[in-house]
Amino acid sequence: SIENAPALEELLPPKGGPNFKYSGADDQEKTEQEQALSAELSNKVKGRQTAREIILWIEETVYPTHGQEITLSVVIQTLLDIGSKSFTHLITVLERYGQVMAKLCSDQDKQVMLISEVGSYWKNNAQMTAITIDRMMGYRLISNLAIVRWVFSPENIEQFHISDRPWEVLRNAVSKTYNRITDLRKEISSLKKSVVSAEEAASNAKADLEAAESKLTLVEGEPVLGENPTKLKHLKSVAEKTKEETVSVHDSLEAKEALFARALDENEVLFLSLYKNFSNVLMERLPDASRDGTLQSLKSVNGDSMAADIEEPSTMEVDDENERPKKSQSNGGKTTNGYNVREKEQWCLSTLGYVKAFSRQYASEIWPHIEKLDAEVFTEDAHPLFRKAVYSGLRRLSNEL
Repeated sequence: SIENAPALEELLPPKGGPNFKYSGADDQEKTEQEQALSAELSNKVKGRQTAREIILWIEETVYPTHGQEITLSVVIQTLLDIGSKSFTHLITVLERYGQVMAKLCSDQDKQVMLISEVGSYWKNNAQMTAITIDRMMGYRLISNLAIVRWVFSPENIEQFHISDRPWEVLRNAVSKTYNRITDLRKEISSLKKSVVSAEEAASNAKADLEAAESKLTLVEGEPVLGENPTKLKHLKSVAEKTKEETVSVHDSLEAKEALFARALDENEVLFLSLYKNFSNVLMERLPDASRDGTLQSLKSVNGDSMAADIEEPSTMEVDDENERPKKSQSNGGKTTNGYNVREKEQWCLSTLGYVKAFSRQYASEIWPHIEKLDAEVFTEDAHPLFRKAVYSGLRRLSNEL
């Protein structure tokens, strides 16, 4: 136990609690002035001041004196700390003071700074980092492009092979974008059915009205064109109502189709950004020797080579009468054939694996944009191993690789 071997405590991972910059702890190198600002903001929130009142306080008091970086850090860290007690507290803070965050982080650069503050505050808790960023995206405080930029920031790139945190955040962002498009498709499909039903109802109502208006009836013994006035009035009302409903459903459909078209454009920009970043970071780290399109040069192998993770498994070869595979050993046997993948190579293998995984998971959304991706990302200048990982994920055949 730790009590019996206190030296082991150093090997334990850090506790999953928050890392509040303005807690006043000895190891937090923040000025008293910044801590005072944080305390003042906390009191304002506890006093239930509105988002508008806090925005005015920031614009008139904090920002002119301390500038963008300190203002953003103090405000975001303090609001995160207030919302750290539970998931409900987090949602409450985002709902009440999301406008404050949106005002401070109105462009993509500042949104990346916002995400960095979240990562700093929850640096010891990957789950809360992912949850908080996901909720912020849900409230449209940050964009998926800002998340991609943060994931591919230098500090995260170095963690690609040893931490799932950046990948979980990225996966959530792409999934949320994918789900929005899926929901819009369902809504459009439903609205199209509603349009057909509304048009049919309007057509029937119009036919009933025309039939009633052309019908001869006797009024006080005299023939009169049209049904009795009460019935005609009702039929006219029904016809007008169904016509209005048809127009309303058509307008809703047009609005959803416009949103869907915009979402597809945003999706294209997202995948372009994602794969450009993948291509760039892999180009910097993959060795030139591996441009032959194999993973052999990424491994330091004694004897047998490993099967490439980004390639599909091949059929085993049989070499003797007992049908033992060439590259196998008997049960209980030992082998001197092993492999030792160095850290840089492990980073490359891990990242290529994620390239393939993302490509396979979101293939249905990637294919509509493949021409643009081919023209701008999957070019001859891209590393062959990067393209191979993408094509493998997409189940795409290529004569080049």
